[in-house]
Amino acid sequence: MSRPTVFVTRKLPPAVEARVSRDYDARLNPDDRIYTADELAARAADADAMLICTSEKITPSLIDRLPARLKVIATFSVGYEHIDVAACRARGIVAANTPGAMTEATANIAMLLMLGAARRGYEAQQMVRRGEWQGWTSTMLLGIDFSGKRLGIFGMGRIGQAVAERARAFGLQIHYHNRRRLPAAEEQGAVFHEHLNDLLAVSDILSINAPSTPETRHVLNAEAIARMPQGAIVVNTARGDMVDDEALIAALKTGWLRAAGLDVFAGEPQLNPAYLNLPHAYLLPHLGSATVETRDRMGFMALDNIDAVLQGRPAPYPL
Repeated sequence: MSRPTVFVTRKLPPAVEARVSRDYDARLNPDDRIYTADELAARAADADAMLICTSEKITPSLIDRLPARLKVIATFSVGYEHIDVAACRARGIVAANTPGAMTEATANIAMLLMLGAARRGYEAQQMVRRGEWQGWTSTMLLGIDFSGKRLGIFGMGRIGQAVAERARAFGLQIHYHNRRRLPAAEEQGAVFHEHLNDLLAVSDILSINAPSTPETRHVLNAEAIARMPQGAIVVNTARGDMVDDEALIAALKTGWLRAAGLDVFAGEPQLNPAYLNLPHAYLLPHLGSATVETRDRMGFMALDNIDAVLQGRPAPYPL
């Protein structure tokens, strides 16, 4: 009896590829090419399931070209703005993601970005690597302390709460804006702001942890930045399109903002080149979930979704 076919659209960690190859007729992508829509449709022609990444746009037109036998599309991600869930549902295709898989790793990266931005980490590394460090001085690369500063968290879901937990240990006061206020026990003393503008006004550091939606695109624009305290820091580990790059770059150039720590960018891997000339922009190449443990967990959760659907059970993490 032939095994179900799973089309894996990108190269995934060895443990994940080993599991999918063990259990299915796996169609892998060893060269890690990013397929066009035509290639996706052609390679999925005899597939029972697709294991995709955020690089694959699952549009209504692509869904119309997928075979009737295809039952599930599992994404190797928490975010799912690249999937038209309604179109999948209309075709009877289960779409599923990996919620919670990257919470700890992404929260850790958020703290790395905060520290790197606040303590001028990029400038310090460059000074050492270029041989420009001439010894200790009392005014060299002065940053700022966290103790007593206010951290504004935009998006208090799993990752936002994990960021808050870590930030408290550094003495930061936690403020947040969320679609819904958390129960008091989950707030742990954090101050809720019903309106984002009110959060911005008290954010000495702003951490963006909300999902990307049409409503949040460019939510951090020039008007929003102007509401923040002068000398504030912006950290983004969510999605690049939530930030108006031109506005953020302008605020960094004028000094209205002290620094930024960014792990995500609009149009990545192409990013606004002006960031590269800003020494107080601490930049990472979308490393939020980049640990061995996290990436394996994401792949296994995606395969749990596929296993369940192909065995006639509900997906554990449906969209």
